[in-house]
Amino acid sequence: MTLKRSLPLILLLLFSVAGFAQLDTTQAPYQRFPHVPPFQILLGDSATVYKKEALPKNKPVLLLIFSPECSHCQHTAEELVKRKNEFKNIEIVMATLHSISQMNAFVKTYGLNAMPNVVVGKDVHFILPAFYNIHNLPYMALYKANGDLIRTVEGSLPLDKVLALFKDTL
Repeated sequence: MTLKRSLPLILLLLFSVAGFAQLDTTQAPYQRFPHVPPFQILLGDSATVYKKEALPKNKPVLLLIFSPECSHCQHTAEELVKRKNEFKNIEIVMATLHSISQMNAFVKTYGLNAMPNVVVGKDVHFILPAFYNIHNLPYMALYKANGDLIRTVEGSLPLDKVLALFKDTL
């Protein structure tokens, strides 16, 4: 094969390698797009959809993905309700992949409906686990009032530390 005939093949290979080098598949989407994702959760009435656009303006957001069966999630819910006054200036969006009936039982058991700044819903489109590349629950994503990501936490984190992370935004 002569150089003339192999030059197009060599150029094609070089451009292909350069193109694939531009793709970064090691980062989860939230790392590439560090803002509140365009979520949609179905609320406990099974009819109302709560979307990102419904979030209050100029208020930090705690996005908490949970399972009603997870003991760490249950503990986190208990603590949130006990410390509701400390979290009153943070919008808390809790999302689950479990059934509406399990979610509603969880809300009732832990008294989450006593907190006006808490919205609990089912991620019916399964967007959040893939967006955050979740492996452990509870999963928390903390956002400033302008929607910029502060930090994510996979697994339990004492609520004192969660509040400390929000300290500069409140």
